[in-house]
Parts: sequence; structure tokens; C-alpha cells
Amino acid sequence: MKFKVLSLVFLFFGVMSCLKNQTAGVQVIGVAKYEQKMAEPNTQLIDVRTPEEYSEGHLVNAINIDVNSDDFDTKVASLDKEKSVMVYCKMGGRSAKAATRLKELGFKNITDLDGGITNWKSENKPIVK
Repeated sequence: MKFKVLSLVFLFFGVMSCLKNQTAGVQVIGVAKYEQKMAEPNTQLIDVRTPEEYSEGHLVNAINIDVNSDDFDTKVASLDKEKSVMVYCKMGGRSAKAATRLKELGFKNITDLDGGITNWKSENKPIVK
């Protein structure tokens, strides 16, 4: 009996640790996996920071759609909901908000960069100015 209970506890914590990187159907991944996923064909990469932040440096091929702008929904409506969409911001807060909104709008495959462009830069990954 103790073995079964212990097994269930380990299973529960194992599942919960996997869910940590899945928020409401959004995959949150680290820099290395994010970089690999960016290279996949038909990936839509969105920098959800302000235009000023974007102009200071952004990831290669990223388009800027500010999550806090009034026209966020209108701008993302031009994207393909069936294709993979990747979001990032400075540290992860705004991209989580954007990912949640994209999910509500019907996007199917959403990936968020854990720690945002701050983590990206800390690993000396390239940015474009």
C-alpha cells in the first residue's frame, strides 16, 4: 500500500513539473530549444515589446507587435493561426500575456521564450538592431 501511495506521489510531481513549462496550452522553453524552433519553416516570430525596445535590438526575423497596444488583436489577425507562433518580450511577463491572448484568439501552436530577450542576451545569442 505504501508503495502505491509513494508511486502516485512521484507521478503527481512528475506531471506537475512537466506542466510547469505548459501554461494554458502555451509551451515555455529555454533559449537553446527556442533557437532551434525558430529555425523551423513557417515559424512566425513576434517581439511583443514596445517599438522603442524593438529598435534597440531584437531577434532575427522578428516582427514587432506591442502586446499593450490597442491594435494588438488587429495586427495578429493577419497571422496564420495554423502555423507555429513564437513570442518573446524583455523578461517573460508581456509575452505570457500575449501568448494567453493568442490562445484565446484561436492560435494552436504557441511558444514563449522563458526569461525573454534578457536570457537570450545572457547566452550571447545574436540580436539585430
